[in-house]
Amino acid sequence: MVLTEAVSRFLRATGPEHTDVQAEMAAFADEHDFPNIGPESGAVLRLLARLADADTVFEFGSGFGYSASWFLRGGAERVILTEFDAEELDQGREFMCEAGLANRCVFEEGDAMDTVGRYDGPFDVVLVDHQKERYTDAFDAVREKVAPGGVVAADNVMRGPIDFDALLAHAEGDEDSGGALASANDQTRGIADYLDAVRDDPDFETAVLPVGSGLAVSTKAD
Repeated sequence: MVLTEAVSRFLRATGPEHTDVQAEMAAFADEHDFPNIGPESGAVLRLLARLADADTVFEFGSGFGYSASWFLRGGAERVILTEFDAEELDQGREFMCEAGLANRCVFEEGDAMDTVGRYDGPFDVVLVDHQKERYTDAFDAVREKVAPGGVVAADNVMRGPIDFDALLAHAEGDEDSGGALASANDQTRGIADYLDAVRDDPDFETAVLPVGSGLAVSTKAD
């Protein structure tokens, strides 16, 4: 594991509690074996929305709205939820209605890469949490639309359907990392490409936070 069990427990114990509806969402995720970002990463999303004084948040992959609920708790005025699975998006709409937050949500069914083209921005916060091999494409699609001082956060950069050892070797510049990535899956290579792109971009400052499955947080310089 990237994080020790004790550290994970500590982060959860010191983090915010779920709202009633978020608790329902978490139970729904457990029942359907749906990967959620969890309350530890959710707390970071809430903080990012608050610090950015977010007017508009765009999500690449929203599932049934769990991550969006954290942005809304952080005071975001509007969250654009994108989801290819119509049933998941409908479930998200139900949860948001129950929480009294649906009026601050835009529910977009379909491919997020198509949806983002219909929005000019600016986006104060962007969450990238769809197919890992498309993370860099998502960043390319929004980098000019992120407001100065805005944030792009990407989930699953340390854990999930990826080979962490290969990512570590690549990040450390191991001479054998090219071979490790070549034999890794598409998701791992996608995360490696994404981290290279955001770390090399002169307009963004990036740090990886070891919470949940790992969040890469990139701030657009003013």
